[in-house]
Amino acid sequence: MPVDPSAARTAEPDAHHPQLPSPRRVDAGGGDASAAKPAAHGAEPDAPDGGFPPDGDPKVATRQLRVLVVDDHDIVRQGLVALLARRPQFQVVAQAGSVAEALTEARRFEPDLVLMDVSLPDGSGIDACREIRAELPGTRVVFLTSSPEDEDVFAAIVAGATGYVLKQSRASELVRALIAAGRGESLLDPGVTGAVIEQIRRIATDGYVDSAAPLTAQERKILPLLAAGGTNKEIAAQVFLSDKTVKNYVSSILSKLGLERRSQAPAFVASHGRELGNLDTRGR
Repeated sequence: MPVDPSAARTAEPDAHHPQLPSPRRVDAGGGDASAAKPAAHGAEPDAPDGGFPPDGDPKVATRQLRVLVVDDHDIVRQGLVALLARRPQFQVVAQAGSVAEALTEARRFEPDLVLMDVSLPDGSGIDACREIRAELPGTRVVFLTSSPEDEDVFAAIVAGATGYVLKQSRASELVRALIAAGRGESLLDPGVTGAVIEQIRRIATDGYVDSAAPLTAQERKILPLLAAGGTNKEIAAQVFLSDKTVKNYVSSILSKLGLERRSQAPAFVASHGRELGNLDTRGR
């Protein structure tokens, strides 16, 4: 639950006992006045742009960008909040650690930007992105993730993401990416751009559209197990997820593929062998 910004405090991460806080509202400095002081103009070192658009003159921005930070790892999330709190261009209005929390906080605060991870405990950040973009078209979603998987990049683009940044990026690159997204620009991490270009080239050359393109990398792992007749419990044991999480993934897969029942999955896999050629359709 959001708290009074004057009483909010960004906790120091505890590596031994990390606890996931409930979504809460924080002020631009996490409640810490010393952290809220903006750096003097020109104090930030100019790092190589690594392929991202430059910051430009900070005076160009007429107001702060209101940001929702979504990551299921408490230490990572708190680090991102602290990073953005030191920049006068941003105001972190809320944070979340799951798909459900992300949707709740996005609807409540209607932020300008959502900084989202792909993998969340109760589903995919890509599905959350799709819902947020459908309900809040003025909110832009930028993915910050460790996944360079082609499927995740394509699925994020289809879901309406404005940007896709890898966690290996420098802090200064992430800041510039968010500012660019705030200006309405779309961007991809240089580490995944090649894969996107190759996919476009493949579609243009082969003359077909991948019916499974909206699926995330995790969903592509689950689909052949589903097609092989596996129950949620059996699939969960093979992919090391909870039964509930697998249930959410199965629902997402059926929805994306236009299927009404899980019993239709085997026929879909059998009739789309070309698009699904990289899947192990034996379900092992």
